[in-house]
Amino acid sequence: MSKITKDMGIIEVIQNHPETIEVFQKLGFGCIGCAAARFENLEAGAKVHGIDPDKMVEDLNAVIGE
Repeated sequence: MSKITKDMGIIEVIQNHPETIEVFQKLGFGCIGCAAARFENLEAGAKVHGIDPDKMVEDLNAVIGE
């Protein structure tokens, strides 16, 4: 598996790494299945939710073992 980057799409990350759903939920991403998640990348989604994109990507990569 490849390392997650903040330019990746939210849905792309969830589809390739379902174990990341827990991280998204913990960060308050209640709309994992919403329309925005289909076109937003991780950085944009993090900013909308007031989350540091770099920290979020770090947490996501920790869950997938990268």
